Amino acid sequence: MAIYQLDYILHEPEESEGRMYLAEAPALQGCMAWGDTPEETLLELLDVARMIFELRKEWGEPIPEEPLAPGAHRGSLTVAV
Repeated sequence: MAIYQLDYILHEPEESEGRMYLAEAPALQGCMAWGDTPEETLLELLDVARMIFELRKEWGEPIPEEPLAPGAHRGSLTVAV
């Protein structure tokens, strides 16, 4: 089992997004999740990241390196695959 560390950005709810939080991990294209609370959103993001890593491994695709991206709230996500 490999462990990966990803930075994420947590966006505050906006009217146009249905008042839900949005989290994204810029290093993984398409790795986004929405939720009613920050905690729920980050748990959803973890599930999405895990699926992306598993599919990339299955398809023999490389795991991209983490880019430097600006964000209002940043944190780190540990994914075990």
